Amino acid sequence: MPKPVNVYPLIILGAGPAGLAAAHQAAQLGFKVALIERTLLGGICLNTGCVPSKTLIRTSRLYEEMRRAEHFGVQSPATIAVDFPAAMKRVRRVRSRIAREISAEGLRAQGVDLFFGDASFVAPDAIRVAGDVLRFKKALIATGTRPTIPSIDGLARTGYRTHETIFELKEFPNRLVAIGGGPVGCELAQAFCRLGSQVTIVQKEPMFLSNEERDAAQILHEAFDRDGIEIHLNTETVAVRSDGQHKLIDVLREGNRMTLTADEILVGVGETPNVDSLNLEAARVEYDAVEGIRVDDFLATTNPDIYAAGDVCAKRRLTHFESESSAIVVKNALRSGRARVSDLTIPWCTFTDPEIAHVGIYVREARQKEIPIKSFTVPMHEVHRAICDGEEEGFVKIHVREGTDTIMGATVVCRHAGEMINDITLAIQSGIGLRKLGRVIRPYPTQAAAIQIAAAACR
Repeated sequence: MPKPVNVYPLIILGAGPAGLAAAHQAAQLGFKVALIERTLLGGICLNTGCVPSKTLIRTSRLYEEMRRAEHFGVQSPATIAVDFPAAMKRVRRVRSRIAREISAEGLRAQGVDLFFGDASFVAPDAIRVAGDVLRFKKALIATGTRPTIPSIDGLARTGYRTHETIFELKEFPNRLVAIGGGPVGCELAQAFCRLGSQVTIVQKEPMFLSNEERDAAQILHEAFDRDGIEIHLNTETVAVRSDGQHKLIDVLREGNRMTLTADEILVGVGETPNVDSLNLEAARVEYDAVEGIRVDDFLATTNPDIYAAGDVCAKRRLTHFESESSAIVVKNALRSGRARVSDLTIPWCTFTDPEIAHVGIYVREARQKEIPIKSFTVPMHEVHRAICDGEEEGFVKIHVREGTDTIMGATVVCRHAGEMINDITLAIQSGIGLRKLGRVIRPYPTQAAAIQIAAAACR
């Protein structure tokens, strides 16, 4: 452990994307920084979230493409044997490669004092970690989240997996039950299905991805059905038990009780902010156990010298928001800035197949705020490149303020939605109207032509 300085200009709790970005930016500005991490550098995204899940998703897509080879005029292999240990080995290899960019040595070389251990506030301007008390002028809480575990009778006793432990699997689960139909549950359920598991999703809500537009969620439902995923919506998991060989999941729908059988249970019902062990009362920082730390538009907490960034205070928990929010904190805390979260244009994407990406306002939000909008929708089966690629599923839907071409929001559902949403995000952020966006010359053929087609309809 380094020897603490008398008072740090900035102390950061959490070395995930938000904490690492803030430490790097502050050090570049010449500020002495202390960075505290409880477990692994890189946070959820690198170790148990985005990186391993997208790596496994890519492998699962390849297996699915091999099974559908005849659709592309290619003879499918006679047998397609899934090598699960090899797939998981690739996950670890990719994760290790990306982890090289994040090292304790690199942080120390930038002048960052790195402390490992559980941190807790002991005063409004002091934190205890590993026996040391560190004092600060400003602090950033970027402790992230952990998987929410529902209160289901027998779940803890029987055993389950979350995104934190699913990548530790040594044996392939022939039957997998996913509890929860949010982004994590949907992405991993489809990946394991395409690797060969018999997958069942149990979702308490009436649809997947309940925050997304209904027609987008419906397309995903149909894709899951084609993949062979068994779907139970409006269904509550009431108990879990074991018969000695398998896990038995009792579910209830409209008064009817049934039992599902699985080798593994994946819990993906959401995330809980990591706030309970920080002794935030001593820091005079208000928080909610479910919503996280309360911040204003400048990301300041109820203690004006303490800020929060990333998942621990965000309504939508996104890796790319973490780094952007930490930049706001560095500017406001260390340079007397007045940067606002509300000025950010943040897109997001669920990386299923097809992907579902969104930016800006939803139709339901526009109605609630009494904002008159007009929507332009282009089905992907009208886009030449999508036809060539055999990827005709989905649509591009762009909302503009009625009577103008000002883009208010958009939803993209297609194989490459996460890439295509970037054009629209740039337009919103830069104040570029839909008509002007449509005048951008694009190579032919590309799937982003759907944006151009939508723009052509905006007159």
